Amino acid sequence: MQPSRSLVSPTSHPHLERELVAALRRRSQAGGSLGELEPLALRLGLMQRTLKPQFSDPQLLVFAADHGVAVEGLVDADATPTHERVQRLLDGRLPLAGLARAQQLELTVIDCGVAAELKAHERLMVRKIAHGTRNARLTAAMSVEQCQAAMRAGMQLGYRLRGNFSIYASLGIGADFSAALVLSRLADCALPDLLASGPDMARAELARLTRVGQAALMRHHEAVEPSTALAALGGFDIAVMVGVMLVASSRRHLLVIDGMAACAALFVAARIAPAVTDYCVFCRSHAHQGLDQALNLFRASALLELGLQSMDGTGATLAWPMIRCAAALLTDVSDDEPAPGDETFESVRGELDAFDRVDDPATD
Repeated sequence: MQPSRSLVSPTSHPHLERELVAALRRRSQAGGSLGELEPLALRLGLMQRTLKPQFSDPQLLVFAADHGVAVEGLVDADATPTHERVQRLLDGRLPLAGLARAQQLELTVIDCGVAAELKAHERLMVRKIAHGTRNARLTAAMSVEQCQAAMRAGMQLGYRLRGNFSIYASLGIGADFSAALVLSRLADCALPDLLASGPDMARAELARLTRVGQAALMRHHEAVEPSTALAALGGFDIAVMVGVMLVASSRRHLLVIDGMAACAALFVAARIAPAVTDYCVFCRSHAHQGLDQALNLFRASALLELGLQSMDGTGATLAWPMIRCAAALLTDVSDDEPAPGDETFESVRGELDAFDRVDDPATD
């Protein structure tokens, strides 16, 4: 069920890039440099293939699932179960819900595989593949068929997404551990580097988690392709995210990646369609050292470093105003730039239209 690599078009467009750079230079000359906001604005223009990037109906997507490997004691025994955290989020009893409201982000929780049944809620979307994955240390976390079903569910969701901006975050016990396994296998990254939370983590605890993870990797040593590695080691939340990311990027949405599980999903998606990463910016909601390694795999850094220790999605929600401001730098600042009807503007627009007709997968 893997999509064609032509599904996602690269954002590269030299003529448009020159025009965007010129527009940003004019703003810098008039009002001073705005630092990292300028390259972000450039990327937004290239993503949307326009001199005037704009956003509509911004979405905060939280993918919830339980991971069978959590029975290996990955978290404290008194940790809040996934279904309870989901309910608190839906009821507005977690900070992320309030921050999303304040930023006018539409929050949706997607039940990809929570072990318990969740109460119906207007912000809950049920795409449950099963009641949690199996323990990857003992057997495949998912069957290949389940993994494909989860990716298809994500692709269907991607086609239904409103707007052109979406945040990707995961919620579920064991999600970061499963993501570390997937990244370790596909990126050939040392597992302890992905599991280490920071310098204060006890060596004995890191050694224990590494043993569990290495056992899972050894059991599934033959799972080296993206889909088979994801099925053997990953989670339903990661698989559904893969599908959404592939379709959303094909529609030129901005994808905001927040957390280890979202990084794992993006890595799988990029192995299917490499240009997916052209449409991504990265955020973080906690200082986990393993997340540093995950971001390094994309040669990326977080837009904001606020010292958060919160659930995935928080950092991306707080970065949303910065992203809006980057677009406004091109859209809402007036100067002597070309206007509709001017030769330069029409030249760029005509070149973009011609490029899109050639590059459109529907015409292949």
